[in-house]
Amino acid sequence: MKNRFGIDWSKVQGTNFWRRPAIDRRVFFQHAGAAVAGSFFLPGRALETIAKGQSTPIGTAKNVIFVMMSGGPSHTDTFDLKEGDWTLPAMEPTSYGDIRWPRGLFPTLAGQMDSIALVRSAKAWALVHGIMQTWVQIGRNPLSGLSKIAPHIGSVVARELGDPTAIMPAFVSLNTGSGPGQGYLEPTTAPFYVSPGGNGLGNTTSPIGATGFDRRYGLLLELDAETRAEAAIGSAVKEMEQFNLTARSLMYNTAVDNVFKFDATERARYGTTGLGNACITARNLLRGKLGARFIQITTGGWDMHTGIYTGTGLNPTNAASTGRTFDLALGTLIADLKSDGLLDETLILCMGEFGRTVGAPNSGAGRDHFMTQAVMMAGAKIKGGRVIGKTDAQGNGLVEPGWSLQREIRPEDLEATLYSALGIDWTKVYHDDPLNRGFSLVPTNQSEQYAPVHELWS
Repeated sequence: MKNRFGIDWSKVQGTNFWRRPAIDRRVFFQHAGAAVAGSFFLPGRALETIAKGQSTPIGTAKNVIFVMMSGGPSHTDTFDLKEGDWTLPAMEPTSYGDIRWPRGLFPTLAGQMDSIALVRSAKAWALVHGIMQTWVQIGRNPLSGLSKIAPHIGSVVARELGDPTAIMPAFVSLNTGSGPGQGYLEPTTAPFYVSPGGNGLGNTTSPIGATGFDRRYGLLLELDAETRAEAAIGSAVKEMEQFNLTARSLMYNTAVDNVFKFDATERARYGTTGLGNACITARNLLRGKLGARFIQITTGGWDMHTGIYTGTGLNPTNAASTGRTFDLALGTLIADLKSDGLLDETLILCMGEFGRTVGAPNSGAGRDHFMTQAVMMAGAKIKGGRVIGKTDAQGNGLVEPGWSLQREIRPEDLEATLYSALGIDWTKVYHDDPLNRGFSLVPTNQSEQYAPVHELWS
């Protein structure tokens, strides 16, 4: 019986491929290494015992789009607007129910306020970019002992919800080529890094064409059949076999091409920017239903120590500024997902690693690092047009927590919220970690108890 590559497995036999120089393996492995970021495809050991708590997840989301706003956006100029002598008239502060919003800076998002919820009682743990960027992505202190094996939140989602038969990986990371990975989890949960430009997924064709490539690939399978048949599950040989098979599934695939190809008109709708391209790709991944469940989009430019309201900062008069490009890309993404009927099953979370100093700007007309921050969320049937938490008149500190634990909302609480939205028991503990200590999805060994912000849905 032939498989999808035309290989008759009943006839596959041969000797160890690695001991024979008769075939040119270079084309395949160049593709595999360059095009599909290797480690994503390697399967790991089976899960061991998992302990569950008594939590009740919300379970309204099938997917998550996590937008990492690297650099730390100014909360008092964006998601927790505070006004003063420094406020530019072009910011156009406008009320949408109980929400005060910079319509001049975020006009496209203003049109989606009925779908947006703002968390204004969020607070970071530290004021160092690298530490907090890692912290919000792994949901725990990166300097703690268990952090050395801690996976990205997206890798946990991939383990919990990923489909091993899907074409695309469950965890796709757009516009960054590095960051926290799968930790101790199996390689199939690793992030798949892509920086899309609209011209398709690179390195997914062969110079000798599809027919020639499949002929060579079939020969590889035949020559290596004996070694693969004798290999133990979890061995390097089995891992490479799965790597090859999954890499091949991305090649000459119309469904994959449709995700990563979009024309100039579509790019213009989203702003003709790297962020816009990533948002188009995220939308297409969800439309295509190819297996992606956790999509991270990384966007920088938020570290505005000087000239925050001029040039490419939070300048409402410059369509190419960080604020305006963010608005057009995210606002259009929300609108498109709503139109497709995908917003109700997709949780969008936008946040940086911390906030920025409040009140009047500093001597350089900018803002410095600050613990208090704000978060924007949408989709997954959360109640839009509302705010969780309240800060004082300057955005300096907490006045009303706005949720059950009656304190600031930490990155760990947002991690629990993502898991709960996806129907994942956030109190779950994995007992297959190499330290044999038990790995809690949301840490239980830090100074506070953490929980989802279910008030977003109430």
